[in-house]
Amino acid sequence: MTALQTIASLAEIADGYDVLLCDVWGVIHNGRESFPAACAALQQFRETRGPVVLISNAPRPSADVHAQLDALSVPRSAWSAFVSSGDATRVLLAQRAPGPAWAIGPDRDWTLYEGLGLDFTGPEDAAFIACTGPVDDTWETPEDYRDRLALCAQRKIEMICANPDRVVQRGDTLVYCGGALADLYEALGGPVLMAGKPFAPIYDLALIEAAGLLGRPADRARVLCIGDGVQTDVRGAMDQVLDCLFIAAGIHGDKAVGVGGRLDPAKAAALLADEDASARFATAALTW
Repeated sequence: MTALQTIASLAEIADGYDVLLCDVWGVIHNGRESFPAACAALQQFRETRGPVVLISNAPRPSADVHAQLDALSVPRSAWSAFVSSGDATRVLLAQRAPGPAWAIGPDRDWTLYEGLGLDFTGPEDAAFIACTGPVDDTWETPEDYRDRLALCAQRKIEMICANPDRVVQRGDTLVYCGGALADLYEALGGPVLMAGKPFAPIYDLALIEAAGLLGRPADRARVLCIGDGVQTDVRGAMDQVLDCLFIAAGIHGDKAVGVGGRLDPAKAAALLADEDASARFATAALTW
């Protein structure tokens, strides 16, 4: 593994890169408000270096998430393109139409299925599971789904999970995501397929977007991934052999930062090592 290099700001390393593939939730907003310094950093990179492709495990089509970013005051000038796990997952779902599918997730995620020709049913009769997360993530946990998932696992039907994140930070609270349900389903013996981070399909889409913006294929040695999730953002960059800037003051909280929210290099390195992961760079929060 490469030695972790701590930095104070993106400006220190920006000249080495032509493209940013930047995580969204935990890096530029927390679900309730945007982080102005992070948005300004992306805007500065885009204006002076190259395109910024937002790469998110949001389980909805990327176009459906633009309004959410607008509502959180993430400026359009901070990003050039947006690729979501939902975009990549729609390919897997279309291959399995008409199903029927047992869909798990809140009403806001139903745009994922639009135009795919899927039918829906309950767990007893489903040909596969389509999971975007808990129906109500304000109070539900994966355990609320154990019995129904166990029934499906006994039948060995696939779960297509549209959001590999286990948790995200909403304000000051961590809430469960689809990846936590997928973990339980795998533990019960059920097969799971995912297309979002850390898996290859979402990176393939992001690099296609980057190539279109650059007017040429992206040099992978000059692509920097930015994210706060070790098992999604950092692992995804590792698997794609792309450099990664780990944002320590995200979902892992005080496991990687010290007093006053400052990066603790030893804690950050230990966190990555515990997850058998490595990043080239680390900083507390994204700034220019």
